[in-house]
Amino acid sequence: MAEVSVLLSEAKTEGAPLSAAFINIMIGLATSILSGGSVWAWQRARNSRMLRRKETFFGLSPEVTCLIVMNHKYNAPGTTAQDDVHVMIEVATLAGEIGSKISVRSCDEIQEVNADRTEFCIGGVNSNPRTLGHLSSHLPGVTLRPYHPTRRDSAAIIVGDQRFLYEHGKLEHALVAKFMPSAASRPVILICGQRAIANRAAMHFLRHNYLALGRSLASIDQFCLVVQIISSDTYGHEMVELAGDVTTAAFTDQGAIPRNLKRP
Repeated sequence: MAEVSVLLSEAKTEGAPLSAAFINIMIGLATSILSGGSVWAWQRARNSRMLRRKETFFGLSPEVTCLIVMNHKYNAPGTTAQDDVHVMIEVATLAGEIGSKISVRSCDEIQEVNADRTEFCIGGVNSNPRTLGHLSSHLPGVTLRPYHPTRRDSAAIIVGDQRFLYEHGKLEHALVAKFMPSAASRPVILICGQRAIANRAAMHFLRHNYLALGRSLASIDQFCLVVQIISSDTYGHEMVELAGDVTTAAFTDQGAIPRNLKRP
């Protein structure tokens, strides 16, 4: 309102008549300026809070490298499925928003702990051997059934006593887990779908629901979720929803249950 006071003072000095309309215009102008500034400041603060929550949930920051471990198309070594390329782009876009450096490595060339890098490991055990290693070492309660064209539980994800079945193009699932390897200072985020479009749907789900997940999960430092993709033949990767929070069972050794079975 200082601008209004100055204008009124100058008008009085010059002997100009001060009408009510003139005063109202000046007050309205000043109020608009102050309101606009307040909205800008609020929006900036809100964006900063959102960015910090995103950094915390995904384990990224401007000082951290985002390591993307890419898989191969399971029946075509040396190539990557189009949907998995989209997953890589989504992860790289996320890292770019936060300001993280990006490193992309093939699953065949990396045999090391993620250390001080936040790792996104993409693909199921048939397309990414690193996924199999992560599951065996950190998620002992997870079993992946091998593909078999005549079995009802073909390619099923089993966690504890829950079975998440596979129906091509109708109902598909992806396992999404976050954990910290003992020799690392940053987390691994594992995206393990029953096929490539399920990987893409899982990453889409995380990017659009991380705020709600941050409020509902017992911990965002370690979790394991299963998401389901409905009618992908019709709707693509966007009809995705949470099928279950299986954190407790996934990180618990199930004893005699065979683990992480791989297609022969």
